[in-house]
Amino acid sequence: MKIRKMNIEDIGAVIRIDQTSFSMPWPESSFITEFTNPNARCWVGVDDTNVVIAFVVIWMVLDEAHIATIAVDESHRKKGHSKTIIKTALQSAYLEGARISYLEVRESNQIAINLYLSLGFELVGVRKAYYKNNNENAILMTLTDFGIINQ
Repeated sequence: MKIRKMNIEDIGAVIRIDQTSFSMPWPESSFITEFTNPNARCWVGVDDTNVVIAFVVIWMVLDEAHIATIAVDESHRKKGHSKTIIKTALQSAYLEGARISYLEVRESNQIAINLYLSLGFELVGVRKAYYKNNNENAILMTLTDFGIINQ
């Protein structure tokens, strides 16, 4: 998988991946808005034929990198693509001055939680009833040591 910055032509593929990955996908307008958001950093992973198979959106605020959303196309999961695209995006954020990263993840999403733990994130809290479609809690995770990311 090759990783590059997302462009407007990628939106259709990103929306398809988002809609098949989440019970509460982002509306198309949200992804389009990210192109004009000066704090957004949008990345895609593409296969050998330049088809988008993964994406991540990070919001940079001062020295913080907030992972807003990430997904990998279902047919390309369990190949390390999530870890690769997160590491690339956070390495770039680090070069821009990020020294801490945050994210929220559904408490039932143990696969994602394990991924984030493997990258050095720590569980730091719970956001009660964060997900409005089913009132599921979100686990708040924080990365304060970018050492693993920068290896």
